[in-house]
Amino acid sequence: MHVFVTGATGFVGSAVVRELLRAGHTVTGLARSEASAAKLAAAGASALPGDLTDTDSLIAGAKQADGVIHMGFIHDFSNYMASVEVDRHAITALGETLAGTGRPLLVTSGLAISRTGPVGTENDPVDPAVPRLSEAAALPFAERDVRVSAVRLSPSVHGKGDHGFVPALIGIAREKGLSAYVGDGANRWPGVHVDDAARLFVLALEKGEGGARYHGVGDGGAAFRDIAAIIGKKLGLPVASLTPEEAPGNFGWMANFAALDMPTSSDLTQQRLGWRPTGPSLLDDLAHGTYFGA
Repeated sequence: MHVFVTGATGFVGSAVVRELLRAGHTVTGLARSEASAAKLAAAGASALPGDLTDTDSLIAGAKQADGVIHMGFIHDFSNYMASVEVDRHAITALGETLAGTGRPLLVTSGLAISRTGPVGTENDPVDPAVPRLSEAAALPFAERDVRVSAVRLSPSVHGKGDHGFVPALIGIAREKGLSAYVGDGANRWPGVHVDDAARLFVLALEKGEGGARYHGVGDGGAAFRDIAAIIGKKLGLPVASLTPEEAPGNFGWMANFAALDMPTSSDLTQQRLGWRPTGPSLLDDLAHGTYFGA
């Protein structure tokens, strides 16, 4: 299969490209710079110049592909709604291009979902209050002969090269001289190792059903106080609880994320796709991985 990938040179996207190539597919990645194009070439993939705002490039990439994986997203939390709109327009362009073809379109989402029980599952709908519109934009194309599905990634996709939430927490702890959690710190963060996430994307592309949601969850929820404890131990810093009122002064833009409790299952994903996460858990990766220069 020839696969067009947006976000192909990002942390997760690079792993997905490697896994696609390893599985025998060919890949064209959207490249917004010469450096990105060179990175794709070094990996064994082709590059298509353009970015997420370039509708012509998105359409061209989708037209030449047997399937599309959309992983690109502008992570600008200072102008988040503008990023959401870019994402929605990009998904619409990809979906319109693939309409009537039966080809797969796989989009990336997150686990900020509305639970019908104490643990989130793939059957739970997106909370209407969540601003990101990836699933809302994509899944209706299942009714227009696009084999569209969504992968909901854990808040922590961890491993060597991670530059997401966990490195941000480590940076905040260094800056503040304190590794903190909110309240009793029992709120849980799901995690998935980047290599497991990459295998999931390939399986969902190859075997996913139209309209389905899949969960990129390797371990269903590490207590935030345990994350903070490892960070504190590794940095030689005190570990302490903060009240919800104190949290913004310590975590800044991450205060709401630091308090989220979202235990989540990937049981249905594993059953439907035969996916088995085998990488280290988030806590194991923090304790024994490369986050502190090891």
